[in-house]
Amino acid sequence: MPETFTVPPALDPGDTIAVVRPAAAAGTGRYPDHLLELGLDRLRQGFDLDPVVYDSVEKDGDWLYHNPSFRARELERAFRDPDVRGVVAVIGGNDQIRVLPHLDGEVIREHPTRFYGSSDNSSFAAFCRRRGVVTFYGGDLFTDVAEPGGINEYSREYLRRAYFADSLGTVREAERFTDQDLDWNDPANLDRDPEYETTEGRRWHVADDGPARVDGRTWGGSLEVTYSHFAADRALPADTDGSVLLLETSEEMPSAGTVRRMVTALGQRSALDVGAVLVGRAKARSHLEERSPDERAAYRDRQREAVVETVREYSDAIVVTDCEFGHTKPIAPVPVGGRVTVDAEVREIHF
Repeated sequence: MPETFTVPPALDPGDTIAVVRPAAAAGTGRYPDHLLELGLDRLRQGFDLDPVVYDSVEKDGDWLYHNPSFRARELERAFRDPDVRGVVAVIGGNDQIRVLPHLDGEVIREHPTRFYGSSDNSSFAAFCRRRGVVTFYGGDLFTDVAEPGGINEYSREYLRRAYFADSLGTVREAERFTDQDLDWNDPANLDRDPEYETTEGRRWHVADDGPARVDGRTWGGSLEVTYSHFAADRALPADTDGSVLLLETSEEMPSAGTVRRMVTALGQRSALDVGAVLVGRAKARSHLEERSPDERAAYRDRQREAVVETVREYSDAIVVTDCEFGHTKPIAPVPVGGRVTVDAEVREIHF
């Protein structure tokens, strides 16, 4: 573990924020211009930031897939630029681990800049964490900032904290959530509100002989990406003892059996000696597969059970499921590499 961790300086209103696409998925092409313009307009009008679009955003997914070094150089350029105070990924993908060998870690360490991105951007977050630089899991331009119907007020509050505050503070529970995807290729959908439903709150799972309060540094993010890092022995946390693991699953909606196997692999690599595990609320439907409310609830139940039971085989860690980060909305962009207190006695998570 690095001897010291740096939380990059907070942004100020009017600051420049670089807009990049450091993750790719072959065959995805380019994203619609109206989606990009909506995200840029919300950064300008909603947060008084000055977005600068980098070249990767204009490339299609196939070109980006075959040019991982281009994406690495672009990230380094954004971090080096003294006028850039933040860097936001437009979206995730499925190949960012391929970018890491091309990155110069000294550039990231010497020019700490706030980075916002989730899902496949877990790879870059892990790379930064190894170099003692804290990033923020969330705030992707297309999925979070350009949310159809307007940014949820909960997300707006925590995005603002992640941009402008020194720390995220206490992350309260959201009252509503959605995992409905609206086809953003249709401009009319950007004015529609997705279907929100009432939450049942976070679920706290505390072992009889386990801790009631944990203070540690976070790591992880996407379960699928974290699993791939352990398979490849790339950008792994140097020390997980007493740390706080962040996990959430993607729109691919892995089965409970797959989740169990992935978490088991972490346990077999002695990476579940953590003090706490924070699990993002599971996405239970996607643009490719619609499910009924009962089917979605059953899917989430099975995933909770898979995570909690598997963690318990290796650890007495506090496990909190249905947290507000990941592939559902609203989101709080939680720090990766930052300190967090998980207090089961008062049911509070404080960054």
